[in-house]
Amino acid sequence: MALIDPFNRKIEYVRVSVTDKCNYRCGYCMPEQGVHPEGEHTEYLSYDELARIIKAFVNLGVTKVRITGGEPLVRKNLPTLIAQINEFEGLQDIALSTNAHHLAREALALKEAGITRANISIDSLKPERFKNITRGGDLSKVLAGVDRALEVGMTPIKFNMVVMKGTNDDEIEAMVDYGLEKGVEVRFIETMPIGPAGVSMMNQHYAAEKILARVRAHVGQDLIPSQGKTHDGPSRNFVIAGTNTRIGVISAVSQHFCETCNRVRLTARGVLALCLGQEDSVDLRTPLRAGISDEELQQLIVDAMLKKPEKHFFNENVHNIEFRQMVSLGG
Repeated sequence: MALIDPFNRKIEYVRVSVTDKCNYRCGYCMPEQGVHPEGEHTEYLSYDELARIIKAFVNLGVTKVRITGGEPLVRKNLPTLIAQINEFEGLQDIALSTNAHHLAREALALKEAGITRANISIDSLKPERFKNITRGGDLSKVLAGVDRALEVGMTPIKFNMVVMKGTNDDEIEAMVDYGLEKGVEVRFIETMPIGPAGVSMMNQHYAAEKILARVRAHVGQDLIPSQGKTHDGPSRNFVIAGTNTRIGVISAVSQHFCETCNRVRLTARGVLALCLGQEDSVDLRTPLRAGISDEELQQLIVDAMLKKPEKHFFNENVHNIEFRQMVSLGG
């Protein structure tokens, strides 16, 4: 069996959320009060359950897993899960998405367990602005996490900057310079209308082509289109001429990339989300806990791929996905 959706796209990549809790409250991702009402009990999949589902995906041809959240490093003992799935034959790549607040503390253990590279969310290089965007974040801890990840050999490291008009768009050039200084790829991301938080930010949308024009003007050199690699995902990438630094843009709204989508998302509570911008999903936790066999689990996943839609509809109707939160989907 292999994972082929109705549009002949082969699914080789799963983003796995280990929690939808986060120590930050970025406005485009999460409501200020958090995701859950005060006192709500949230039952996440155990690491063994997550590993069992990941193993089923790997048996079906998935080669890449990205560990996400919320903020994955707020869940305790994450390296134990990484070490467990790192043993799966056929799994070639285990990556991490993080806000890096705890990365200085965790980087070595994560690297030794099997994390090879990380995407780090960083929307400003100005401490007070960063604190405002994240509603309390500490830029110094994030920068320390960046340095520690580079020190222990996580590579490549990518910076993810969500560009928001009137909030941080004046820092596009500064982020390019920081990427050049650290030898790190910088990816600029358009705001996306996912959940009430995301929809509320769409008046700050800043198109990818405008970002690229700013970068070209700043570096005073050509941006050379970069040949895609398996870990590039939806990013369109360019190399700054005369350097090894890459610039990427993720243009989910202004120029979607649905025709090449090769991924699905598993939430921390066992929901298999088939599209970032559509409601289609399948509950895996209930049958898993009801005693489903490994073979039945794999067949359930294969069948779920038949529900994967052709594309999202961000441009047509930004309100059609207010039912879910970006923080619960893992980006």
